[in-house]
Amino acid sequence: MDLDLNKYIRTIKDFPIKGIQFKDITTLAKVHAPFKESCDRIINHFKENGITKVAAIEARGYVWGGVLAYHLNAGFILIRKPGKLPADTISETYDLEYGKDSIEMHKDAIENGEKVLVFDDLLATGGTARAACNLIEKAGGIIVGVAFIIELTGSLNGREKLDDYDVLSLVKIA
Repeated sequence: MDLDLNKYIRTIKDFPIKGIQFKDITTLAKVHAPFKESCDRIINHFKENGITKVAAIEARGYVWGGVLAYHLNAGFILIRKPGKLPADTISETYDLEYGKDSIEMHKDAIENGEKVLVFDDLLATGGTARAACNLIEKAGGIIVGVAFIIELTGSLNGREKLDDYDVLSLVKIA
C-alpha cells in the first residue's frame, strides 16, 4: 500500500499551550491500515542495519517502538521523563518547541557497541531526539538511525541537529 498518512493526522489548536498546533497521531494509530503501513515503512528502511535495540521516547513513541523492536528482532528501551525509571539512570536536558525538559534511560539499557534505532513520534526542534542519541552514545550504543512519524519542516530546523544520522520521517508538515 502507499497510503497518504497525513490524512490520518489531526491538528489540535492551542495544545498543550496557546499558539501550538499539536499534531495528533492517535488518529493514525487507531486505524489498522495506516498504523501498519507506518510501521512497515520504518521496518523496511532499517531492517538491513543489524539493529539490536529500539529506543523509544515516551509516551507515543512506545506505541510504535515496541512494534518496531518486535519486527526487527531487537530489544526495546524506554526513554522517559525524570524519576519514572526504577534503577540507576543517565539523563540529558533538551529544548522543546515550547520550553525545556529532560529525559532518562537506565544506565544498563545498552551494551557497548549495540546498534540502536531511535524512534519518536515527531521531529520539531530536534532536541528530544538529539538528547536520546546522546544518552545512547554515552552508554556505548551506536545510532543506526532516527525515525519519526511526523517532521515539522520550516524554521524549527530539527533535522539539522541530527545531520550525522540516517533520519527517516514519514510525513513532512510545513
